[in-house]
Amino acid sequence: MKLIHLSDLHLGKRVGEVSMLEDQAYILDRVLDIVDGAGPDALLIAGDVYDKSVPSAEAVTLFDDFLCRLARRKLPVLVISGNHDSPERLAFGSRLMEGARVYLSPVYDGNVKPITLTDEHGPVDFWLLPFLKPAHLRRFYPEETIDSYTDAVGAAIAHMNIDPSRRNVLLCHQFVTGAATCESEELIVGGTDNVDAAVFDGFDYVALGHLHGPQNVGSSRIRYCGTPLKYSFSEASQYKSVTVAELGEKGDLTLYTVPLTPRHDMRVIQGTFAQLTAENSDAAGEREDYLHIILTDEEDVPEALGRLRLVYPNILKLSYDNTRTRTSQSVDRAQRVAQKSPLELFEELYETQNNQPMSQEQRDFAQRLIEQLREEDA
Repeated sequence: MKLIHLSDLHLGKRVGEVSMLEDQAYILDRVLDIVDGAGPDALLIAGDVYDKSVPSAEAVTLFDDFLCRLARRKLPVLVISGNHDSPERLAFGSRLMEGARVYLSPVYDGNVKPITLTDEHGPVDFWLLPFLKPAHLRRFYPEETIDSYTDAVGAAIAHMNIDPSRRNVLLCHQFVTGAATCESEELIVGGTDNVDAAVFDGFDYVALGHLHGPQNVGSSRIRYCGTPLKYSFSEASQYKSVTVAELGEKGDLTLYTVPLTPRHDMRVIQGTFAQLTAENSDAAGEREDYLHIILTDEEDVPEALGRLRLVYPNILKLSYDNTRTRTSQSVDRAQRVAQKSPLELFEELYETQNNQPMSQEQRDFAQRLIEQLREEDA
């Protein structure tokens, strides 16, 4: 059975002030081209369909169009909600859509039932597990000890009626311990949202979402396919692709990727103003890509951004890297560190890594941790 694995579409996302909708529509067209060429038996979307829990009308329309085009191809589509999605909104109309073989994960209620598809080797059971937190599971299993994300996912899996003699595929949207992260992902301070890969031992393939870089975790059975587009400059060096998983008989798995070429790439280029604006500049590449330009001129260039945009219209970020900025950053950083409390420094680090401020719950957790460390040092 051939499966196409997608995740983290983040439809409706804005990078800076730029809407990515046109780029997302373009890349979904490329996914359909891959579907037509590969001839899969099902398509999996492992969460974060939308970038916001209340998506824009344009984002909803884009996903609706994508699902309709897949349904016209008679292709089964299995979708779970991620941490950016509203489970209730994503599940709306799910029973009706099953008639078109589009299966949307319901809001988690403690009772996960498989979607079964069949090929020449027999049945394959697909288990749709939306993004979960420990509090979700404690509501349904109050008699069990569920303190961590590993406990939560492990409990959810333990309460599935899995037949180990059959081939089993799990769609899951969590942060698995050992995976590589980047700035554009929402992770919880202290790594408390980590899930141990051992909880997935009973599955022939685990189609993961949440992390933006394509990667296996521990083995090829457990895989993040990554985002179809780059959503921050921390992803600039990544190569985006679609993962294709082929299940043979029980225990037989083959993986390969099909590259995705975006409408506009996201790149970081560096050089002096004169170098970057020269007609034969090697750094220019595709001039309409989304760019972070780092100028190495020792003096500020007057009206640099406006002048550079005459050559590179889609600059998202401009910065300098020279003797002055490196010295200034070093001095300023030392002064700021000396003036701030441990909690303030912790908050700054979290916001830098996650692109959003800490919640009050996270601040309270960090403060308790800091106080505990102080007590141990006393």
